[in-house]
Formats: sequence, structure tokens, C-alpha cells
Amino acid sequence: MKHLRLAFCLTLSLAALRPLAKADPLKIGYSDWPGYTVFEVANQKGWFKDAGVDAQLIWFDYGPSIDAFSAGKVDADCIVASDALGAGAAGAKSKFIALIDFSEGSDMIVGKPGINSVKDLKGQKIGIELTLVEHMLLIEALEQNGMTANDVTLVGTATNNTPQTLASGQVAAIGAWYPISYQALTQTPGSKRVFTSAEAKGLIYDVLAVSPASLAAHPADWAKIAAIYYKCVAYLMDPATRDDAIKIMAAKVGADPKVYAQYVPGTHFETLAEAKANYGGSAAGATDIHDSLVKSDKVLLEIGAYKNSQKADDYIYPDIVQAMK
Repeated sequence: MKHLRLAFCLTLSLAALRPLAKADPLKIGYSDWPGYTVFEVANQKGWFKDAGVDAQLIWFDYGPSIDAFSAGKVDADCIVASDALGAGAAGAKSKFIALIDFSEGSDMIVGKPGINSVKDLKGQKIGIELTLVEHMLLIEALEQNGMTANDVTLVGTATNNTPQTLASGQVAAIGAWYPISYQALTQTPGSKRVFTSAEAKGLIYDVLAVSPASLAAHPADWAKIAAIYYKCVAYLMDPATRDDAIKIMAAKVGADPKVYAQYVPGTHFETLAEAKANYGGSAAGATDIHDSLVKSDKVLLEIGAYKNSQKADDYIYPDIVQAMK
């Protein structure tokens, strides 16, 4: 018995010395849109570690990032707000803890040579990633020109594949965002943008969407992560550090920094002050996030992205941003 007690005590002592299992980092999906890619600045500068938060940025193509979030493989995703509604309708609800940007020209409908306007698309085939953001942009373009989806033929095409699809001549136009839209323009000489998000300001909002369970479990960490995002934006906006930020972002997507810099203005990055306003008001001529979601929900119902209306207030979570100084 004496030996058994000694062995038992030794086992307890060793267990006490054994370190506790390290918790998994908070995983954030991001992809090749400037408003998301700016997060890479924090990655390169070590800002997550400096803030004392264990976070991991995971790079995806855009569609797969939504799939990963929906499957619970990441805690959060940098996503178009309207696409978050679609994911939520399918069961992957989220809370928008930070407003990232709104598109102001970098989302485009690009026509092949000979297609000079949206009206030229009547009766034509258009390569688009169905039910996602560019589909919504196309519907807006058609409506502004007195047309509907019945006036064109949609060809389901992953956004990353649209440059090749346009170049092959299979379609008359495609929908894509920068840098993919730029690839389409360069791979098909004579192609041109016939409609951009600058003509639908406030329609395409980007957000940092977090699973409600992760937000509830780690509210302080998510507050730090949101603050780091706006720190990245400030670094990009500061003339003293803008070139370094663009160099980091361009390297992540394999682009020439000089070309990348030309397209950055097509994304209206939200400053903290603008985000505070746009959670419940208007700034820089854009509609606020609530108005944008209401409009997006209407379009997504019309195109059959989902059947049950998604309520804006179920997704909007301004608490973190509004508490920031």
C-alpha cells in the first residue's frame, strides 16, 4: 500500500507539471480583395502577437472561404455582407463586428471586344458566380439599364475562372472583382468595363463576420482583432506608410505594386470613424450597412439565393466598433 500511495502521488505530481493543452488560435478566413488583403499588414508586422491575441489568418479563394466558415473550419471570414446573408440563410449565421469597406469601382462587369455598354449584353451569355456578389452587381446593372435577368443567359462560373472564360470567347461578359477583373481586362485585349460598383455605391459592403459562438466565447480577443483591422487601414491611409502597405498587399496576391496601387481607390476602406457612422448613418456618400443589407436581401430573394428573408439586425453587431476610441 505504501508503494501504491507513492506511485499515485508521483503520478499526480507529473500531471501537475504537464502543461495545459494550448487552445487553438482564432482562425480568420481572408482572400484576394484589397479590403481583406490589407489584413496581411498585421500578419507581417506581428500585430496580433503584440496585442496578445492568438489569431491565425488563413488564405482562401473567396468562395471556399465562405464554405470553410459555413463548415466551422474558421471562426470568422472577411466576406461581402450580402454573401454572409446567403451563408446565414443556409445555417451559418454570423455577427458583423467590423465594417471593412464598400466597393467603389473594383467590382466590375467586363465585356468582350464589341460590348460597349450594358445594353449590348441583351441576348448574350454572361459568366458569373451565381448567387454571390457579382450576380447581385449584374442585376443592379441590368435594372439601371431597363433590363432584367431574363434578357441575358447566365453561365455559372467561379470568379477566379472568369478571366479564362472571357478570353475563350464562351461568354460576352463576366463579373469579377479586382485583382481578377484586372486579369480579365489584360487577358482579353479590347475588353472593357461596362459597369462597376462605383455606379452602385454602398451596394457591396465588406465585413468581418464572426460566428456567434466564437464571439460569445472570446469577446475581448475579437475586440482586439477588430482594432487591429482598423490599424491596418490607418497604415494604408498614412502617406508615410502607404507604399509599404501596398507592397505587402501586392506581394500577397502576386501583383505589381505599381499596378495594385492604381486599383486601391476602387475600394473605399472604412476608417474607424466611418465605420462608427455607417453602423447607423451615412458617410462618404454610401448607404449605411443596414440599408445595404435590406437592399441585398431583396435582390437575393428575387434571384433565388434563398427563400426566407434575412433580417439585417440579426447580423449587425456594432458594439465593438462603437466602444473603440
